[in-house]
Amino acid sequence: MEGIRVLEVAMYGFVPSAGAVLADWGADVIKVEHAVTGDPQRGLRQIGAYQVSGEPNPNFEHANRGKRSIGLDVSVPEGRDLLYELAGRADVFLTNFLPGARQRFAIDVDDIRKVNPAIIYARGSALGPRGVEANRGGYDMTAFWSRGTSAASLTPPNLDGLISPPPAYGDTISGTNLAGGIAAALFKRERTGEPSVVDVSLFGSGLWTMGHALTLSLYLNETWVAPPMGSRGAMSNPLSGLYKTADGRYLSLVMLQPAKYWADVCQHIGRPELADDPRFATHELIAANADEASQILADVIGARPLAEWAERLATLAGPWAPVQDTLQAGKDAQARANEYFRQTGEMEVVSSPVQFDVTAPDLGPAPGFAAQTEEILQELGLDWDRIIALKAAGAVT
Repeated sequence: MEGIRVLEVAMYGFVPSAGAVLADWGADVIKVEHAVTGDPQRGLRQIGAYQVSGEPNPNFEHANRGKRSIGLDVSVPEGRDLLYELAGRADVFLTNFLPGARQRFAIDVDDIRKVNPAIIYARGSALGPRGVEANRGGYDMTAFWSRGTSAASLTPPNLDGLISPPPAYGDTISGTNLAGGIAAALFKRERTGEPSVVDVSLFGSGLWTMGHALTLSLYLNETWVAPPMGSRGAMSNPLSGLYKTADGRYLSLVMLQPAKYWADVCQHIGRPELADDPRFATHELIAANADEASQILADVIGARPLAEWAERLATLAGPWAPVQDTLQAGKDAQARANEYFRQTGEMEVVSSPVQFDVTAPDLGPAPGFAAQTEEILQELGLDWDRIIALKAAGAVT
């Protein structure tokens, strides 16, 4: 996306993460922040028990790497005029302001299209652009996780309370969806000359994330219920589930054709005689005797630590994986081989997942507050007299 200009008027995690993906892909993303307070996400220093101090701030870095920041107050006429000048040179206008705020600040679709009829106007919302709740705000915990069914669907029935997501879980998924929509809109404009209004909501993304389960649930008219804690997974397939190792870790097996893989699994776990056991000779027999097979696997896998199983199962044909926490994933050799973690200045962040031509994107650090204000104004052709006047009027930082 080199040569594509994105004007981002947004805050917190969802829509800025879309800007981060576009920046990863090479777009020039100008982040418009309030001239005094900036993006409130900059002040997010504690999430649960996790507290950070100083700079850089990982709570801001994830969704804002690779951008440039300008401090701008669109509530004053001079600031709004300057925003229009920036929009006139942009390919994409990206915002998560609510409809009322967009109208109040005169940055809605018609306002921006007056200065740039060809611009892609991209909106991120909590609950979508239509319906009686279109004007309501929300966060990923409310609109994506809770209302989008993940909280209820992923919490096992024997657990007191509800499972909560990690920070920006739904924000990041929704932001990637929005970045993909923007890319499609740019492609359409390239082909037809027609710009689009792109909408993605946290609620819609939450439903899409649960789409398979929701489709199945609606078809059968049965609520999706997670398996109880401690269960090993599929009732009729011993090769699809979680198995505890001797050191308290877990292996995830997902072999949806158990008869195809059963003999290979038996060889790899050191029980070759089970390959000829008549109880497990066919898919139907494996399903009928799934409890017995699952118990055998649980006993065998539970006798050795994960590191030993990782070595033993390296040549296993069927899909399996270790269950990893965040630090373990950060040291994963396969993640490192594919450069899924990238350096941005002083900090490592997770790269957005799309790569082109087997090359990981180069990521820049998140900008300091309003750090490129003068640089961006000079690119617009403003001389120092006007820049000083804008500062004196409180229009820019």
